[in-house]
Amino acid sequence: MLIASYNPQYIGDVLLTMINPDVLEQETEKKGQAVRIFAKKDGHTLGYNFLAVSEILTDLEGNGPLVLNAEQVAKLNAYLTEVGFTAELEVDETPKFVVGYVEEMTEHPDSDHLHITKTRVDNDQVLQIVCGAPNVAAGQKVVVAKVGAMMPTGAMIWPGKLRGVESPGMICSAREIELPNAPQVRGILVLPEDDSRFEVGTGFDFAAGATLF
Repeated sequence: MLIASYNPQYIGDVLLTMINPDVLEQETEKKGQAVRIFAKKDGHTLGYNFLAVSEILTDLEGNGPLVLNAEQVAKLNAYLTEVGFTAELEVDETPKFVVGYVEEMTEHPDSDHLHITKTRVDNDQVLQIVCGAPNVAAGQKVVVAKVGAMMPTGAMIWPGKLRGVESPGMICSAREIELPNAPQVRGILVLPEDDSRFEVGTGFDFAAGATLF
């Protein structure tokens, strides 16, 4: 897994990367223009921050979450090796926001409002996702934030449990993914069944989504 974010307007010329979920107790070490963040308990790497990153990646563009290509990851790993760190970044170009299809839905055994869904995403994978939206139902096309997705608020999607039930992902509302003019009410975004811009198993097209409201 490789999650990257670049926001020069607010953070400066710094690339933030994560390769493992956050832990409460962390430490850092700096070599050259790279800062390694690691778990205090056992030392495993959580991620790297690259300062003055435009000197390493001259083609870096964007404002927010990024998908780094193989060439960019290779350059970052080369820099880590150069300054004395381990080259442990791996290419991950899979979409983290995908069009899913709710195949099944059952009620949560320990909640009066949570639902357990079986939702098909990309690569024909079916995820068990717990959802509390009042309008979720089997047979819907939806937007799924998979593990590794960075929400517009900066929150990360990690494997988790809701009332004891595994839930590796989240079915999103329009306002959670900050679509323009999104209804400010509870409920997931149900995509139009006959809209070919949203095919089950493909990455969610935010530009197309911006035209829904």
